[in-house]
Amino acid sequence: MNIGILGFGSMGRTHAFAIDSLRYFYRDLPFEAKLYGVFTRTPETREAAAREFGFAKVYDSEDAMIADPAIDVIDITTPNIAHYETIKKAIAAGKHIYCEKPLCISEAQAAEVASLARGAGVTAQIVFNTRFLSPIMRAKQLIDEGRLGNIISFRCAYLHASCTDMKKIAGWKQDKTVCGGGVLFDLGSHAIDLVYHLCGEFKNIYGRSQIAHPVRLGMDGKEWNTNADEAFYMIAELANGAKGTIEASKLAVGTNDDFTLEIYGDRGAVRFNLMEPNWLWFYDMDDRAGELGGECGFKKIECCGRYPAPGGIFPGVKAPIGWLRGHIGSMYSFLDAVHTGKPTSPSFDDGAYIQRIMEAAYRSDETGRAEECGK
Repeated sequence: MNIGILGFGSMGRTHAFAIDSLRYFYRDLPFEAKLYGVFTRTPETREAAAREFGFAKVYDSEDAMIADPAIDVIDITTPNIAHYETIKKAIAAGKHIYCEKPLCISEAQAAEVASLARGAGVTAQIVFNTRFLSPIMRAKQLIDEGRLGNIISFRCAYLHASCTDMKKIAGWKQDKTVCGGGVLFDLGSHAIDLVYHLCGEFKNIYGRSQIAHPVRLGMDGKEWNTNADEAFYMIAELANGAKGTIEASKLAVGTNDDFTLEIYGDRGAVRFNLMEPNWLWFYDMDDRAGELGGECGFKKIECCGRYPAPGGIFPGVKAPIGWLRGHIGSMYSFLDAVHTGKPTSPSFDDGAYIQRIMEAAYRSDETGRAEECGK
């Protein structure tokens, strides 16, 4: 499968790493994934990417890459506002599509491209890479087995410190004219997706945004008025009756990539922290109580590299994993679906659903009321 990557910033490099790494992490791959083409708006960037990463072809335009019959997959890592038009062109050309989150910048756009992808019969996946970390996969397994019972409540927070340094020049993800939203689109989309993936559909959501630094340095280094949320706080009720909180913030001094999730049921509970990605904490109410606690307590499950076949072979089941392992797993899941023709997950329909929840959260921020967001 010849893959063309659009955009080659940090996420473009991440996707290229995932593609190149598949043959190490999965035994006897029935397909070959090739870094075939690259396009960025800056000629120097795309030429450097080709030299460093071995792309077979450099394109002078996005349209040229999409039109090339040699390209099987379009991998989109461009700024959010560009996704909508690019996806439509790729679908029209019959290409399979792997797209960074958020899918688009509005619910209407996301619903349209999801419908177009279904109608065209192309394989289309959105990148919610945290789903593919082994502790999250284990949590999903436990929940599906009923080990937590009925989900009662949850707490999810994704915290960065990237908006705390007032001497730091703002990036495009902080400019609403480029990203379409703020931290809700960037970090919040991941947090909302994990709650949806593990706990179920949303019923309503109440949201509040925060801009702590109204004036900061813009991308040109000059004083600039902040136009996108730097933090976003949500209270949500799910269709199954569970209630909880979701927080996305780039204002959390002292944090790095602090993504935490706690889910509490009436028979058990799980906890996860992305900064310690090898472990899932699990509490089972069936454990016997007794003197000095008996067998009760949260258990630290050593998920590590214990992926199901054909994964788990490299660097070994006991070896620690990291953030990149989620991207490798996500890429494998997508390309395997392209190869076999089976449904992919998270699909563009999932991406459109997350867009609906985020739009409801933004509406709530404007109205001051909880907003309905049923599927």
